[in-house]
Amino acid sequence: MLFFSCKKNDLEIVYALTFKDTIPAMSIWDLQTIYTDSGRIKLQIQAPLVERYSEDVNKKIYFTQGILVHFYNKHGKEESYMSSKYAIYHEEDNLWEASDSVVVVNSEGEILNTELLFWDEKTEKIYSSKFVKITTMNDVIHGEGFEADQTFSTWNIKKMTGTIYHTN
Repeated sequence: MLFFSCKKNDLEIVYALTFKDTIPAMSIWDLQTIYTDSGRIKLQIQAPLVERYSEDVNKKIYFTQGILVHFYNKHGKEESYMSSKYAIYHEEDNLWEASDSVVVVNSEGEILNTELLFWDEKTEKIYSSKFVKITTMNDVIHGEGFEADQTFSTWNIKKMTGTIYHTN
């Protein structure tokens, strides 16, 4: 013989578990999208999972299982790529926030490592106020804070430390 019992609080628990802001209103698996401008590829985004919540007043899109972004020049050649284990797109600001094992690699083979990186679509800049490490062909440079163009071809490290070898 089985007996079932319900309390008023049980309904509140069920409601809390299924409340709109805890369940994505949109989920995309295995996203692969290409952004173009005047028929020319600008960037390609790949992500295992993308989620948006309808009750999110800040209008964010979550990339909870990571993201990979390829940046292309006006001739369609890849200039750099960026990957991270987690990312958020802030729609109203056109601002990307990449975190957890962020890596950016440019066409020169220079590698940026950090735990937090912002990419501003409007200014086409990437930046961080956190610890960064840039590895070039000859140098390993550390710093607190960083700015670059989105292709990571021109960059500047703030509060720089490391060994830099100058060759002629």
